[in-house]
Order: sequence, then structure tokens, then C-alpha cells
Amino acid sequence: MRVLLAALLVPCALATLVGLVVLWPTGDLPHSTQRPQEVFHAEVTAAQAADCSPGSGDGGCAGLTLHMEGGPLPGRDLVQLVPIEPSTPRFAVGDAVQVAYSGGDAADPGSYQVVDFQRGSALIWLGAAFALAVLALGRWRGLAALVALGLSLVVLVVFVLPAILAGSSPVTVAVIGASVIMFLVLYLTHGFSARTSTTVLGTLLSLGLIAVLSSVFSAFARLTGLDDTTAGLIATLGAPVDARGLVLAGVIIGALGVLDDVTVTQTSAVWELRTANPSLGPRELFAAGMRIGRDHVSSAVNTLVLAYAGASLPLLLLFTVAGQGPGAVLTSQDVATEVVRTLVGSIGLVASVPITTAFAAVVASRERA
Repeated sequence: MRVLLAALLVPCALATLVGLVVLWPTGDLPHSTQRPQEVFHAEVTAAQAADCSPGSGDGGCAGLTLHMEGGPLPGRDLVQLVPIEPSTPRFAVGDAVQVAYSGGDAADPGSYQVVDFQRGSALIWLGAAFALAVLALGRWRGLAALVALGLSLVVLVVFVLPAILAGSSPVTVAVIGASVIMFLVLYLTHGFSARTSTTVLGTLLSLGLIAVLSSVFSAFARLTGLDDTTAGLIATLGAPVDARGLVLAGVIIGALGVLDDVTVTQTSAVWELRTANPSLGPRELFAAGMRIGRDHVSSAVNTLVLAYAGASLPLLLLFTVAGQGPGAVLTSQDVATEVVRTLVGSIGLVASVPITTAFAAVVASRERA
């Protein structure tokens, strides 16, 4: 069985490697056609109500005194007026903020704009807490999982994003990138074994199914992918972008994490069943594994749906207050994209259970007890 697994997986690994080499971005990548603003750190030292226009008496702005930590005026104070509106954040004394400098007169307050809060410290502490939790529970395997997570981010930043910007097909890049991540993460985290190879094979086939279904139904539903974010990207680059391809790429990469969870669990369950009762054959292992898989997939599908719903919550609220009917809401571009993304990912998730369980039952039954 190990020879058969190698015969199935080695061509896939070679194809992934060839795709990585062929699609690797070379040359200069497209840059923004808009002049980038310089962003510096500052701290709010005073905040009070102020008129947006001198002498108007409206009191509709917040007057912020900022102590600049960088930029053309390091160590000096700068006064900024920020409109008080429902869509603007509230600033208080002691807030660490980011200030954008347009490149104009350094002494003119109009050359600056408060654009956001500083969040680096909070994210660093949160990341440290996450890493400690993983290490505390997983120990050496947790360390391997963190390294695999880092490599996944490297693949996305170094290959996937630049390759798409270089003009390669987003779908092809996503398939290759997801395959690279899958091989790296699974083998690094779980080691080289027949069990891991079975997981890889089940994940690969399920991922291919998701890629096919997402391509078919995005075309059938006439999804354009032209939401506000993509429109902003096109305006920034000043060049056409395969918007629908970006949607499909997001579906493929987004589904990979959940697929890994299901396929690893199914393979491990079958192997443990085989260890507990070496007399079980492929048919019995498959039946027992499917009983576990049905329970797992029901919660996993719910997780996937809720994750997409949570990410789209502001959009759903917007449609709710707009007074549109359910049909109009579900068939709108933004919501239909999430519906297709969720259902296609869920179908792939459901299919991964019998696919992976069948492979695992056959391979495990032929492993030495």
C-alpha cells in the first residue's frame, strides 16, 4: 500500500513543484498608481469638542492634540480636527494613533490626517497567548504546528499574492499554493507515514472537487466578484483584475483549513479503530469511521456557515435595515458570493469524509497491527 500511495502522491507533488516554478512571479510587480501616504505614530495628549469651521459654533468636531513620534515633526505637537460622526471612531487622551502625511507643507495641519489606532502591541500579546496555548497543549507537535502556520503565511505572502499581482490565473495560483501549504503543513505536523499520506490524498481530492464546483457555480450564478474591495484594488492598480478568479481563489484557500481538520480526524479515527481491534477489515473500518465522520461533519459544516455569516454580519445587517425581501438579499452580488462560498466549501467538506475514510480503511487494514 505504501507503494500505491507513493505512486498516487509523487506525481501530485511533482505537478505542484512544476506549477510553483512556472507560476513563480518574476520581474517587477504592478504598483499603486496613487501616491502612497507616509504613516507615522503619534499619541493623543488632549481631546475636546471643537468647531469644524472656525466660529461656526457647531461643535461637530473633536480637536485632538497629537504628540508626533515620527514624520516631519518628531517630538512636536500637532492639532487635528476629526469630525464627530457615527462612522468615525472616538479618540481619548492616551490613545496611540497613526497619522498619515500627504507630503505637503510640513507645518500645515491640513497635510496630516488621523487614519487609525495603533494595534501592534495588542496583536503581539494576542499572538504570544495563542502560541503559548498551542505549545502548552501540543508540546513538540504544537511547535511543529506553529512552524507550519508560519510556512503557510510565507507561501501566501511570497508566492500566492505576488503571482496573482503578476497576472497569473488566481484559481491556478490558489490550487498550487493550497497544495504547497497542504504538503508542508500535514507532513511537517504529522510526520512522514502512511497515515499522513492518506490524509494528504483525501485532502487533495476534496480540494480538487471544491475547485471544480466553485468554478462551475460561480459561472452559473454569474458572480462577478466586483465588490467594493475588488473595485478599490482595480482603482489602486489602474489595471484589470480577474475579479471572479479572486472569489474562486478565496474559496479554495479558505476551505483548506477546514478540510485539513476533517481529513486528519477521519484518518486518525480509522487508525485508532484498527489499533483497538486489529481484526477489523476495510468494510468494518469504513462503517465505523463513517459513524464518527457523520458527527464530525455536522459540526464542521455548521462552523463553516457561521464563520462566513459572522464575517458578513455588517453586510447582512445593512440588507436587513434596507427592507429588502429574503430573495433579493440572497441573490445580491455580495450575499450570493458568500452563499456559493459556503455551500461549495460545505459540499467539499461532506465529500472529504467518505473519500478520506475509504482510503484510510483500505490502507490501515493492510498496515501491521
